[in-house]
This record gives sequence, structure tokens and C-alpha cells, in this order.
Amino acid sequence: MITKEIVKLLSEQKLGFVATVSPNGTPNLSPKGTIISLDKNTLAFADIRSPQTIRNLQGNPSVEINVVDPFARRGYRFKGIAEIISTGDKFDKIISHYKETGVKSSIKTIIAVKIEKLSEVLSPLYDLGYTEEELKAKWKKHYKL
Repeated sequence: MITKEIVKLLSEQKLGFVATVSPNGTPNLSPKGTIISLDKNTLAFADIRSPQTIRNLQGNPSVEINVVDPFARRGYRFKGIAEIISTGDKFDKIISHYKETGVKSSIKTIIAVKIEKLSEVLSPLYDLGYTEEELKAKWKKHYKL
């Protein structure tokens, strides 16, 4: 399910968004800068400053993660069930990975998400015939990069 292309996107895009459901049923969206692939069916992110996300997942483990390249205007939507991990070998291994990749913030817990559904996010501009290279150039020019 999680391909090499997706792993590459996750390593290049340093910001994704995690949607959870609050106890009153309203959606909550939180930016995350630590989304990684654990295996072909599981993503993870670190709880650095996510008290509302954790409370929401404790009440309802359903979650959606979106990671999109803002220049190519393409990415992926991952829907799944979250597991909150705060101790043990799995926790230690993932924490080590984050430290090795330069995360310096204190990590309280790890959220592992077993992916149940994956779909591509693609700008409607592709339907009009734009290529990825054209979109990247357009948005780099817009942001003066």
C-alpha cells in the first residue's frame, strides 16, 4: 500500500495534516512535521505538542492524514486507525529514528496509524493538461523561489 514513491514524498514534505474527531463530533485538523512510514501499511507521527489530537484519538481512533507537495499539487490521503504508543521496544525504536533524523523536540508519545484506505490527491489543474513541471514552475514563481 505505501510505495517507494509515497515514502519519498513523506521524506521530502516536512508538513502534513492530521484530522481527528473531537468528543462533540466536530473535526479537528492539526499540522504535523514528523509523519513517517513504519512499514507498507503503517504511518506514524510524534506527539510533540498535540494534546487535543491525543485526546481525540483516545475517544475515537479514526484518523486521516494528508500530505501534499505544495508545488506539484499532488499527494496522498491516508485513512486509518491510530494506536497511541508511549513505552516499549516499538516506542524506543521510533524515537531513535526521530533522533537520528534530527528531531530535537521532546516526544511524549508516538501515534502509529494502520492505513485502511489510501487515495491520491491531485489538483484539478492536471485535468486541464498542466504537467507537474509546469505546476512546480508556476508555484515557485508565485512564491518567488
